[in-house]
Amino acid sequence: MTALRAAKEHLAKAREFLQAAELSHDLDLYNAAASNAVTSGINSKDAICLAATGHAEKNDSHSQAIAELKKSGRVGNGLATPFSRLLKLKPKVQYQSESISSTDAAKAVDWAAKILEGARSVVGD
Repeated sequence: MTALRAAKEHLAKAREFLQAAELSHDLDLYNAAASNAVTSGINSKDAICLAATGHAEKNDSHSQAIAELKKSGRVGNGLATPFSRLLKLKPKVQYQSESISSTDAAKAVDWAAKILEGARSVVGD
């Protein structure tokens, strides 16, 4: 599979998870909304990196993922802050017992939407 094809596949996943995040938030399922937003953001990051550089790293280090996005070019660098904010929510919504608020879930959905829009501009969708 070419890097561009893989970028388009990640972009499609990012869209799907963003839709799930939006629907979850509408149903007051705030942890699910934020978790889906995080997954959307990660797929958008992969789409950006694949389209811009031809590869995307798969690792659990959030700082390395942010650095990779920054190195992918102007669009990726500009999205590093919302991406970083999304990744900071991941432990709370996916691993900890404490729940996320409606406000924070809404912010996560907004950040994921912004990153997806950037990915669309890089991938060419």
